[in-house]
Amino acid sequence: MNTFTNRSHTMNLMPENLARAQMRERLGEAQKLQQGHRLARAHRLTRKAEQAAQQARHALARAL
Repeated sequence: MNTFTNRSHTMNLMPENLARAQMRERLGEAQKLQQGHRLARAHRLTRKAEQAAQQARHALARAL
């Protein structure tokens, strides 16, 4: 009887474990997506900063 109870308990936990595994996978995918967005934004901001620095150098060169 105890063996049946253990099997029943184990069988009940299987869908829960599957749901947890799927949640972990989705969380990992979401984190990778967020990281990609942050990286793309950082690249855009870097290009903007480089352009601003170049414009400032040109303005300074024209002023001299």
